Amino acid sequence: MRSRTSPVSPPITIRRAVARDAKRLTRLVRGSGAYAGQYAAAVAGYRVGPDYIEAHRVFVAVGADDQGGRVLGFYSLVLAPPELDLLFVADEAQGRGIGRLLVAHMGSEARAAGLDRVRVVSHLPAEGFYHRAGAVRTGTALANPPAVPWDRPEFEFRVASE
Repeated sequence: MRSRTSPVSPPITIRRAVARDAKRLTRLVRGSGAYAGQYAAAVAGYRVGPDYIEAHRVFVAVGADDQGGRVLGFYSLVLAPPELDLLFVADEAQGRGIGRLLVAHMGSEARAAGLDRVRVVSHLPAEGFYHRAGAVRTGTALANPPAVPWDRPEFEFRVASE
């Protein structure tokens, strides 16, 4: 059985997303195994467009040794109000610490922006990840049918000042 906490290897680089990443990020969201079955409708038509990438702080994790800079994961930090809007790691890259790297990077970005907290409305299967990554459960976001027909756990990352 594979450990979910194995060290990250090969080296991962986190860089700011650019407009040409939009299609790859959209594919990553729509293809996420966490949104299979009953959750599939939530991402079926989802699109991460160039306008979204331009409007928010979107960062991608890429394998440093990948010639094409294969996107292994990404996150989006919205500043007002402060929220981790998206965080996805490619199914085949999970368990390598990429999610934790993205969360740590997000914390640095939030700190640099002067934020002291960042809200997360979690997808149900990701609840354990956010808890392990240091987020504190703050409540429940109620269902909003038809887009999201289930309640979701709400978390908060507390951003420590340097």
